[in-house]
Formats: sequence, structure tokens, C-alpha cells
Amino acid sequence: MMTERQAKLLAAIIEQYAEIAAPVGSVLLAKLFDVSSATVRAEMAKLEEMGYIEQPHTSAGRVPTDKGYRNYVNSLTLGQSDQSRSARVIEARVSSNADHADRAIRQAVDTLSELTRNLGLATIGDQLYMSGISKLFMQPEFITGENVRGVAQLLDNLEPWLREAAPNQPLNVFIGSENPIGRDTGVSLIISRFHSPFSNDSYIGVLGPTRQSYQKVMNLVGDTGKMLERIL
Repeated sequence: MMTERQAKLLAAIIEQYAEIAAPVGSVLLAKLFDVSSATVRAEMAKLEEMGYIEQPHTSAGRVPTDKGYRNYVNSLTLGQSDQSRSARVIEARVSSNADHADRAIRQAVDTLSELTRNLGLATIGDQLYMSGISKLFMQPEFITGENVRGVAQLLDNLEPWLREAAPNQPLNVFIGSENPIGRDTGVSLIISRFHSPFSNDSYIGVLGPTRQSYQKVMNLVGDTGKMLERIL
């Protein structure tokens, strides 16, 4: 059973790792929590035993595992972010194309990709529209050819998988190995279902590294789905 301090420590590791894209060490965490490095190391050892974090071979720091990310995502309380600058930017671009549903959805996808630096995607009728592949592959996780090939395979099979999986929640998050295709490529799919003129089960979302600012991205994707449903 994870203690409250361990949960906060896990959240800090995930959030710091999202920012710096490097394993998080005990010295940084000790400063954040105003405790000794020894205390942090002891708690990190327990988190590692429970499978929530791991130590890369080349670093003394720790990174989250898929299990750690899932625990963190399940603990998030998502609220309305309609007043955020990012949400206002998307709404302005969508509203300017409200009479053309396909253009509005494409604008939403392009803007999501721009704001999150991930690959944006949406279903428009029977087609899957994607934007920002170059942004995805500029992330440090995808420097090596092996990871790029795995992500490319996932993208090739994403449309049939979405039809088969039919995510049934307003906001769905598939983390790393939870993806049935490309499960070893270190990516997460954050996707929102919404009603559109094309289908009652349209989807919009982003595909990016598991190293995500989940609260921000999940709020933005969820609100974008609601926004498209309202405007279209």
C-alpha cells in the first residue's frame, strides 16, 4: 500500500521527468520536499520495489514505469480548463471554421499538436487525420531508429485498432504497454470521444511519449472533444 508521501514523491518524479526528460535524482527531490536525501532514497527504494519507478542502467536517478504512470493518472482530478490560453486558442480556430466540420476538426488537431508537441489525430468520417509526426519524432525518446520503427508500426495500425477498440469513455488514456500495438515503443495515447456530424463515435487526441504532462494534456484533449461537440 502506497503512503501519502510516496504518492506525492511519485507524482513529483513524474512531473519533473516530464519537464527535464532525464532521470530524477534524490538531491532534487530532497530540495522539493525539504527532507534529507537519505529519506528520499529510502522512499524511492520502496517505490521501486512496488514497481512504480525504475533505475536506468546509465543513471543514478529514477524514471516512472507504466505502472507508476497509471497510478498517477488514476489519481488525477481533472477540471474544466476552458479559460486556459491553450483552450481559448483551440476554440477560436475551431469557431472560425464552424460551418465546415472537417476543417474545424483539422484545425483542432493541428492546434493540439502545436500546443502539446505531440502527434495530433482525429477521425473525420472513415478517415484518420494526423498532424505533427515531425514534432513527435523530435522528442528525445525517439532519437533511436528502433523506437521510430515501433512508433511507425503503431501509426500504420492505429485506424483499424481504434475501430476495434472503440474507446467508450469521454476521455481515454492508454499508457505505454497498455497499447495493444507498439506496446514497447514508450508512447501514450490520450483520446477523447465526441459526437460529430460524421459519427456519434468520433475521436480526437494526441499520441506522445509516456513522459507527458498528463494533467495538462488530458484536460486539453477532453475539453477539445467537448468543444467540438458543442460547436459542431
